[in-house]
Amino acid sequence: MAHSVLTPQLTEITDGLRFPEGPIAMPDGSVIVVELFAACLTRVWPDGTKEQVAETPGGPNGAAIGPDGAIYLCNNGGCFTPIERNGRSQPGRYDPERYIGGKIQRVDLHDGSVTDLYTECEGRLLRAPNDLVMDGHGGFWFTDHGIRDLDARTADLTAIYHAKCDGSEITEAIFPVEGPNGIGLSPAGTTLYWAETHTGRVFERALEAPGRLAPGGRTRVLHGLSGHQLLDSLAVDHDGWVCVATLLNGGITAISPDGEHTEHHATGDIFTTNICFGGDDMSTAFVTLSGTGRLVSFPWPRLGLRLAHQ
Repeated sequence: MAHSVLTPQLTEITDGLRFPEGPIAMPDGSVIVVELFAACLTRVWPDGTKEQVAETPGGPNGAAIGPDGAIYLCNNGGCFTPIERNGRSQPGRYDPERYIGGKIQRVDLHDGSVTDLYTECEGRLLRAPNDLVMDGHGGFWFTDHGIRDLDARTADLTAIYHAKCDGSEITEAIFPVEGPNGIGLSPAGTTLYWAETHTGRVFERALEAPGRLAPGGRTRVLHGLSGHQLLDSLAVDHDGWVCVATLLNGGITAISPDGEHTEHHATGDIFTTNICFGGDDMSTAFVTLSGTGRLVSFPWPRLGLRLAHQ
């Protein structure tokens, strides 16, 4: 097992964001992020200027551009209470008084209107959808992180889902999973990856076609991080490295496709939550530093993978 630690030169694009997540690199050079604690979508221009795209009550999390140019959004329903501690933002305990239910939403970029696409699957309510990835064939995979109610001493076992962008079909694909967070696809679209926050593991599952697991396949551990490291959202680069935002040991941990090599790109923010790739040649990483409310960029050592509909 080979491991290297890197300290990239960060370029701060903007600050003052309220727990940014779900970055999307847009063709016009802007980056759209969610602000989890401001309950909105925000466009950040290259000069750091910010403008609100839409209000999304609850807890907006992962986001992606769909086949119709709209943004598809995981909303955790406000399952985290905002906390400010030592000058840093962080998610706090579940408060049932502020929770409005988990959902998948579509946001029209032209008028900012928000439509609920899915709130349940086969009669079972979604708890706290967290992240999604488009499959390029009219559908997307998403994780339901679930709710950890410390007062009740309970934590959900949840699932990985596949759904259609037109709102016509949702399927529970993998169950049970524990605190699934980031999700992504290999460059060929034949492997599905997801990260579990609290176990610190990245898992993989073979696909036979878009939206369909390979029959008889098994869930495998691609890599498990050592020590007390938690995992958040992820992206996959052009060479198939799984690049997962790492909490506590703040940074991006990149894992080779065979799971045998890792790189840690340190950011200095223990709540480094998400990464996407963009720029003219797809060699720039855009990273949300949620504890300090910043969006930063830095050169990635490989090309990023252009997502479906990006």
